[in-house]
Amino acid sequence: MMGGILIAGTTSDAGKSVVAAGVCRWLWRRGVKVAPFKAQNMSNNSAVVVDRHGRGGEIGRAQALQAVACGLEPEVRFNPVLLKPGSDRSSQVVLLGEAIGNVDADNFRSLKETMSTTAFATYDELAREFDVVVCEGAGSPAEINLRAHDYVNMGLARHGKLPTVIVGDIDRGGVFAAFYGTVALLDKADQDLVAGFLVNKFRGSRSLLQPGIDMLTRLTGRQTFGVLPFDVDLWLDAEDSLAYGKVLGRPAAPVGTQWLRVAVIRLPHISNATDAEALATEPGVAVRLTVEPAELADADLIVIPGTKSTVEDLEWLRRTGLADAIVAHANSGRPLLGICGGFQMLSRRIHDEVESKRGEVEGLGLLPVEIGFQKTKTLARPTGEGLGADVSGYEIHHGQVVWREDHLPPLLTLPSGAGEGAASGSIWGTHWHGAFESDEFRRRFLTLVAGLAGRRGFTVAPGTSFASLRTATVDRLADLIEEHCDTEALWRVVESGAPQGLPFLAPGAP
Repeated sequence: MMGGILIAGTTSDAGKSVVAAGVCRWLWRRGVKVAPFKAQNMSNNSAVVVDRHGRGGEIGRAQALQAVACGLEPEVRFNPVLLKPGSDRSSQVVLLGEAIGNVDADNFRSLKETMSTTAFATYDELAREFDVVVCEGAGSPAEINLRAHDYVNMGLARHGKLPTVIVGDIDRGGVFAAFYGTVALLDKADQDLVAGFLVNKFRGSRSLLQPGIDMLTRLTGRQTFGVLPFDVDLWLDAEDSLAYGKVLGRPAAPVGTQWLRVAVIRLPHISNATDAEALATEPGVAVRLTVEPAELADADLIVIPGTKSTVEDLEWLRRTGLADAIVAHANSGRPLLGICGGFQMLSRRIHDEVESKRGEVEGLGLLPVEIGFQKTKTLARPTGEGLGADVSGYEIHHGQVVWREDHLPPLLTLPSGAGEGAASGSIWGTHWHGAFESDEFRRRFLTLVAGLAGRRGFTVAPGTSFASLRTATVDRLADLIEEHCDTEALWRVVESGAPQGLPFLAPGAP
């Protein structure tokens, strides 16, 4: 094995995921056999992967993108522990792709040993199989309240003797203090593994930043490997990019004479909202994420996305007035789409003794189906047909359709001839995530939506390829690493580890 590296960050959303993906792609271009790894991810944006035995499992979407950067099919080993928050106090634990229960403050210590042992063993396995394992940390390595039980930041670095590069988001301000303070709150053994820093999301002249970089080097004895510029085109598959009242991505001008306006509800426990990104890649489609009923008034299409907590988020829709706005939109004959948990909310009734344990709950009543929650989670990578086009997707859900009105058309059809989802006039529902990454299906769906919404001037673009855009994203990340980082110094660290004799910064760990 040549080596490995840990990409840590001063904060959450500092850019660890995209930097790790860029490093993966840069190494892959050099002909290195490289794999991604995140010991523990906390996210409701997951991807379904299928192992060599045909078993489905879940990992964080960031690790799925990093696998693409490595030229690999995603697998559960790349993210052995996935925590999916269902509330502010508890999360579902997904261990090597399989949900094994819930974790909260009361049982964290009892589950920690299982999670950390699994993570370390999985890392060791990958380290034996690949030349380099590019590891992504979580949050900050200086979360001193969590260090004793850490196995994803410096705990992992110690286990694998991994040189660590700390990424800081300069767009937030205070990046030099964050770099220095992060190192100074680590004990000596952890500090010895911190090889240096990487500035992310910089806008402006590098010459104005250089005096600060030089001073940081003098103060810490560690180099800054690079300064990555802010790039507005890097939004695809970004786990933390979702925001209220914001148009997603950078929509290109319409091919026709009109825009198509899509409003995606930003649910409190939103899950796999990356479905909206596929719609946002189309020229002339403006996808806005919102929590405001008023922003639904002029929408051509409303999308209720997936959620980790269907019943709780349905209650939130009612409290906020969004449910009334959605029903009014549907009753006016304008298009409405529910995906996974969003589909379940459109039903007449939900029977849930598994997720919320609320029993029978009234749905929005917009589709003539009933949903029953099952203890076993459905994990699958199905293929089928919809609107006359081939479709593929993935499923992650406990809820199942347990009753449907006779002759209700499905949205999708499986090769067996069985139907999936529902289509009733201008209202559609499906349990499939990722269906709109199928280009021809997406184009036909948007054309149908535009017609029902009265947008006669909207013309779908003929050549948008979602898969090509995803590949272009990881290639752009590698370009940024190659253009704005000292890659030879970075390679030496990957190959040989952190430099010896790095100075200790007081006070160290408390």
